[in-house]
Amino acid sequence: MEDRIRFLDTQEGRRLAYCLTSGASPGVVFLPGFKSDMEGTKALALETHLKAEGRALLRFDYSGHGRSSGAFEDGTIGAWKADTVAVIDALTQGPQILVGSSMGGWLALLATLARPDRVKGLVLIAPAPDFTEKLMWANFGEAAKKKILREGWVAMPSDYDDEPYKITRALIEDGRDHQLLDGPIAFDGPVRLLHGQEDPDVPWEWSMKIAERLTSHDVIISLNKSGDHRLSEPDDITRLCRAVDEVASKLGGEGA
Repeated sequence: MEDRIRFLDTQEGRRLAYCLTSGASPGVVFLPGFKSDMEGTKALALETHLKAEGRALLRFDYSGHGRSSGAFEDGTIGAWKADTVAVIDALTQGPQILVGSSMGGWLALLATLARPDRVKGLVLIAPAPDFTEKLMWANFGEAAKKKILREGWVAMPSDYDDEPYKITRALIEDGRDHQLLDGPIAFDGPVRLLHGQEDPDVPWEWSMKIAERLTSHDVIISLNKSGDHRLSEPDDITRLCRAVDEVASKLGGEGA
């Protein structure tokens, strides 16, 4: 795995780690979640599946994540969106399917709006658009809100890390400039939304809201009644791979 990792230097001065598997079009780009990386269970399982299908896949780490440069605390939704657009522009060719997990779902939607000529399909796993405002800030207590406004950050415990997450004022305020759920989301390609109804972090109703906001009429939601936020169990992985194959088939790509 180590010798496959490459790096892209962006115009913003960030160095992004990535792994690129060549193959048929449309290609697939995997967007990991908040403080996750390109070596997670879903990303690697999808790579194995797409290699067998002969389809191209790009995995990468946002700045401040995984093997990419920068500190996590310096990141914002806008910066990670710029990272996503940079790798699409520099490392992929032709139509792409974006597969976004949690925060990656938000970034996938933002990248789709930024590159409508390149992004032709979406598969979103427990997608979390607007989470900094509508799920974080809205649920912060007054003490946490005062601390973040006064000191610029607050430490929040996480179920996914032994160390608390450092949530910055910049992350919250920048997130407000990238909200999507208060208006239509202009995308007319095929979309598949996968969500667990036992998700403790992003309510499954979030996928319903996204479906309502998308202008596309080809939107299908798959709910796993016992599924959690990660959706990394074998059955979840199978559903993910099938969703990607279905979207690729809809787009009429080679090898579909």
